[in-house]
Amino acid sequence: MRLIFIYMNKFEALGLGEAIIKAVNDMGFETPSEVQEKAIPILLEQDTDIVALAQTGTGKTAAFGFPLIEKIDSKSRITQGLILSPTRELCLQITNELKNYSKFIPGLHTVAIYGGASITEQAKQIKRGAQIIVATPGRMQDMINRKMVDITNIGYCILDEADEMLNMGFYEDITSILSHTPKDKNTWLFSATMPKEVATIAKRFMQKPVEITVGHKNTGSKNVSHEYYVVNSRDRYAALKRLADANPDIFSVIFCRTKRDTQKVAENLIGDGYNAAALHGDLSQNQRDLVMKSFRNRQIQMLVATDVAARGIDVDDVTHVINYQLPDEIETYTHRSGRTGRAGKSGVSMVIVSKSEIRKIKSVERIIKKSFEKKEIPSGEEICQVQLFHLASDIGKAEINHEIDSYLPSINEVLEGFSKEELIKKFFSVEFSRFHNYYKNARDLNANGGGDSGRESSSDGSTRYFINVGEKDGFDWMTLKDFLKEVLELGSDVLSRVDVKESFSFFNTTSEYQERVLSAFEDFKMEGRKVNVEISKDSGRNRGRRRGRDNEGGFKGKRRSDGFKPKGKKRFNKKEDRNQDGNRGRDRRKRSDRR
Repeated sequence: MRLIFIYMNKFEALGLGEAIIKAVNDMGFETPSEVQEKAIPILLEQDTDIVALAQTGTGKTAAFGFPLIEKIDSKSRITQGLILSPTRELCLQITNELKNYSKFIPGLHTVAIYGGASITEQAKQIKRGAQIIVATPGRMQDMINRKMVDITNIGYCILDEADEMLNMGFYEDITSILSHTPKDKNTWLFSATMPKEVATIAKRFMQKPVEITVGHKNTGSKNVSHEYYVVNSRDRYAALKRLADANPDIFSVIFCRTKRDTQKVAENLIGDGYNAAALHGDLSQNQRDLVMKSFRNRQIQMLVATDVAARGIDVDDVTHVINYQLPDEIETYTHRSGRTGRAGKSGVSMVIVSKSEIRKIKSVERIIKKSFEKKEIPSGEEICQVQLFHLASDIGKAEINHEIDSYLPSINEVLEGFSKEELIKKFFSVEFSRFHNYYKNARDLNANGGGDSGRESSSDGSTRYFINVGEKDGFDWMTLKDFLKEVLELGSDVLSRVDVKESFSFFNTTSEYQERVLSAFEDFKMEGRKVNVEISKDSGRNRGRRRGRDNEGGFKGKRRSDGFKPKGKKRFNKKEDRNQDGNRGRDRRKRSDRR
């Protein structure tokens, strides 16, 4: 009892009221986190704006949630506090936590506003009386436009995960929403990193904010260790499986750049017998809820997610974060690694990279102010050893089920001819053989020295690709460029030198996108036909000069699996070709203007 009293006093010392202290004790909170110790007294004692920088998973929700609840008048039904968060999952998570914090305060209501649910039902909940609204920017802006919500009298506006909201393109929504709020309100901005966009928001909408920093700006959690593994690009998925097999108790989030890669990796893992699932924006809200429920219950051991979808993951026991691909924005790595090492527990953040991506590791190290340890992908023999001893450990920890006692005489009769050593060998062979047979001829996946085999870059730092679609498939240079932009999720400035032939085409990207291009088209089909992309020998500088072998057979790497052979080429008048491309481009722009 004395220990509980001491723990309670640590929160009481921050100035919190009796109702919240009772909720804190009921939820089992013991010691405030650093951001809570720094932020809560300031927010309780002062009417001020604040910028709080703290890593994901350090207790920011309570840091702003406790003071907000203390300052809300529960007897008034008008909306007094607005919290903006980047995703539906995070919105619901914050709402549930605030409800738990305020459960001993009668009459205080918190309502979640997010897309994918009935907007009229959400409007009804607000009309009944919601002192606190937790909302995603898009749905909030929609409700303001429809005059379904009134935030002209709020006293407090909280921007949670501000950096992520801006990364997701919500700047205009946020500025529009803030324009409907009183100028004399208090704005509390909480963020894991401090990019210039967040600083711009602070400068524009806040008045002399107090700044709190836990650790250093943009740094990673001190409880997370960082590792990277260098493999050839074609071995990325095989490396992922080995890392999972080498960590039998893994409970992980695996990050991919795109929704397509996320779904593909999850499907491959499921097909290979792992407890895995995908979490991305193409899932319905009900599907996402079911996936997250299964993950929290540990029915899913490996959750494959995009960066946006993962913003709602708040699970304290994640052991590993695996970066199947590094993010485009290096600062996003801070959010990824923050999914593990939460609530005082340790975690591991792993990165799988090709040799061309190693330089990005240095960029991440500068951002998070931590060093990565280069590690080797474990061999098949090492994995078999790990699995064997893990099985022995599980057996040693297992509780005896006495329900089998009645069967023991019959079991002993079947096994009476074997010695203890033989029985142990037979027992372990049942599980061990599965891994041994799979890995007995496993090759080394670690890439050492030089660049990736089969990867060539032109002298201007770009890479030239061959793709087996062309004019006969209905493409011209502009429609092919649009197609590539959609599949690769790249901007127009990344794609260049798009050259469409009758049966095939060429295009360039900067060399840093080699891996994305090749992996995106690894198993890609268009109308049932495999679309193949490979590194080309053609640099793109001599287009139109050497029409023969270089263009027809100008690709390097593995042999084509679809039996495709480029047809002989017609001779085109280059001037007419350019005019035709230009006319098609103008026609397309006219059509797009009409749309």
